[in-house]
Amino acid sequence: MRKKDTLDVLSSVAAVAADAFAVFSGFMLATWLRFDSKWIPLKYGYPPQLYLLYAKAAIVGTVIFLFVFRYLQLYVRPQLGRFESKIPRIVRAVGLSLVICVVLAFAAKNTITTISSGVLLISFITVSFCAVLERYILFRIELHYARHSPTVNYVLILGTDEVALRLTRSLAKEPKLRSAVVGFLRTNESDPHPEIPADLIKGTIADFDRFIHDKDKRIDQIILTNSSLDHKQIVDLIVKCEKNMIRFNMVPDVFRILTGTMDVQSIDDIPLLGIRRRPLDFFWNRVLKRTEDILGSIIGLSISAPVIAIAAVLIKRSSPGPVFYCQSRCGEEGTVFTLYKLRTMPVDAENATGPVFTSENDSRRTKIGAFLRSHNLDELPQFWNVLKGDMSLVGPRPERPHFVEQFKENFGSYMSRHVSKPGLTGWAQINGLRGNTSIEERIKYDLYYLENWSLAFDFKIIARTMLAKENAY
Repeated sequence: MRKKDTLDVLSSVAAVAADAFAVFSGFMLATWLRFDSKWIPLKYGYPPQLYLLYAKAAIVGTVIFLFVFRYLQLYVRPQLGRFESKIPRIVRAVGLSLVICVVLAFAAKNTITTISSGVLLISFITVSFCAVLERYILFRIELHYARHSPTVNYVLILGTDEVALRLTRSLAKEPKLRSAVVGFLRTNESDPHPEIPADLIKGTIADFDRFIHDKDKRIDQIILTNSSLDHKQIVDLIVKCEKNMIRFNMVPDVFRILTGTMDVQSIDDIPLLGIRRRPLDFFWNRVLKRTEDILGSIIGLSISAPVIAIAAVLIKRSSPGPVFYCQSRCGEEGTVFTLYKLRTMPVDAENATGPVFTSENDSRRTKIGAFLRSHNLDELPQFWNVLKGDMSLVGPRPERPHFVEQFKENFGSYMSRHVSKPGLTGWAQINGLRGNTSIEERIKYDLYYLENWSLAFDFKIIARTMLAKENAY
């Protein structure tokens, strides 16, 4: 989002040095675990000058790792987003690097040196651990310096709509960008979003020339969020930005509807433009996701069984009725299934109101129910839904048929979120979009997840779920 500066350069250099230390340490730790820890039996003892021999091999391996890390763009700065989202990339980089090391080690066997296969296997764990730990420390240091460094990127936003507001919030949430919005220019006659401060609205698009030539105002970047301007106007803006050495970006209009890219196919000589197939439209991706669900649900049920047992006793003591609450929800392709939750309200909670969303400080919740909801523990029985195949570990949250009938009439793209299995947790949920929150925003987050699915994305969402307590009531 901004030009490189000294902090970014120093951060990249520090990352290279820290990675080199972590990788070398991981290799040497693996050597110690294999030969000197006494945890793994030795059949043939170990060669003389063991650590010198393996240190030489570790140096070669470290160089390979650094090249792979660079190839996978792990030295791009600034690092954006949460640290847990970076862990899968780091582990993948370690795995790929180690595969290359294994191939080279066996190719050079008895030529350069002989490396224990046990050390190589253990290295995946030790190097991954050292790299993740080192990267976390570096991430926190970079975040600290970014928060205490001056702004280096001043942004003028063209547009005063909801997208402009979201962009402003996103810039504010990323301290490492060190960006500040200096103002907004209206691009049409519609009223600006009410949450955009009036004092930051500096005029209309007609004031653009005056604004960028004002020597008292520093502007490093222009971002157009409203694509209602015609082609000629946009081209003029780009040309003016280039002349004044200001970077120009725009949010594509398709963002308002979909987050995926377009796909072009041809039938004979006739091109057809359509929406790109989602990742989960492909068979092997579905197999991977189902494997993840089966393994994850078995582990989840094993770990959560004692918690469910304790909660069951407390629920029985709090109010009469069953421990589990069974509710109809809409799943893949709109199929209705029975969802299981720990009961958090009296059995007659909706007799007077009918189906309604839970609200903050909802008086219908029992004391133990409020605790279970605030810590997402009432959802634990849904591991059984995942194991059965009704749900997935991660996906759009399943909704009740009563609300689905309402939403599909009022929100045109609502049913698109039913193209895959619903999830025990989801991208919208960990961003606070659950319960009585904006359905439009929830749809955008759900569609973003479906169009950008990957195992790494799932792991990121799972890692953040236990900390996601916004609107958990």
